[in-house]
Amino acid sequence: MVLEPYHTFSGLYLVAAMALQFLWSFILAILDLYALLIKRGLNNSVLLSLFVVGDWVTATLSLAAACSAAGVTVLLYNDLSYCDQIHCHRYQLSAAMAFLSWLLVGISSLLTFWLLASE
Repeated sequence: MVLEPYHTFSGLYLVAAMALQFLWSFILAILDLYALLIKRGLNNSVLLSLFVVGDWVTATLSLAAACSAAGVTVLLYNDLSYCDQIHCHRYQLSAAMAFLSWLLVGISSLLTFWLLASE
C-alpha cells in the first residue's frame, strides 16, 4: 500500500525525538547529581537559559512526533480500516506515551523558565 513510507517515517521520527528527549534528560540528571555531589546549586543564568532552550526544543520535537504518530494512527484506524495488518494498538500506545512525555517536558520547561525569570 502507498502508506508504508508515511507510517514508517512517523515511527522513526517518534523514536528519534524520544531518543533525543532521553539523552537530554539523562544529561540534566547527571548535572543534577554533580551539583548534589559538590553541594552547590546551578544558579547560573547562562546555564538556566541553556536549560530553558533545550527543554523548549525537546518539547517542540516531542509534540511534533506525538502529533505525527497520532495522525498516522487515526488515518490507519478510522479512515482506512487498515489495522488488521499493522499493530495499531502499539501506535496508539506510543502516541499516548509521547503526548504524556510532551506534557511532562512542557511543565518542566515552564518551571525552568519561571526559575530563570525569577532570578
